[in-house]
This record gives sequence, C-alpha cells and structure tokens, in this order.
Amino acid sequence: MFKHYFEGAENVAIGPIIGLVIFFVFFLVLLYLVFKADKGFIKKMKDMPLDDGTVVNHDSNEKA
Repeated sequence: MFKHYFEGAENVAIGPIIGLVIFFVFFLVLLYLVFKADKGFIKKMKDMPLDDGTVVNHDSNEKA
C-alpha cells in the first residue's frame, strides 16, 4: 500500500539511514551512561524495593 506513495519520491532511502543513526547513537549514549554510573547508587536503587527500614547484615554466614 505505501509502496505507491514512495515510488515517485526522491531520496526516500535517507529516512531509514537517519533512523538507524539515531538508534545507534542512542544506544551508544545509553551504554556510556550505564558503565559510567555510580555503583553505590545502582546498589541503593536495586535494594530499594525490598527495603522496609530495617538494617540487614549481609556479611553473616548464617543460613536461613
């Protein structure tokens, strides 16, 4: 259906190329931010859903 709309248009191939470049740049920036992120902040955010305000000692060798 859309093929007929693009048959007469010139430089139609530039759209997918621009989309690919934006997609690639977005994920490069995302990878940079993930590897550059503060590990303490990531650990804090990871433990946040389970935090009920009590202090838990993770270094003990006790089995539950």
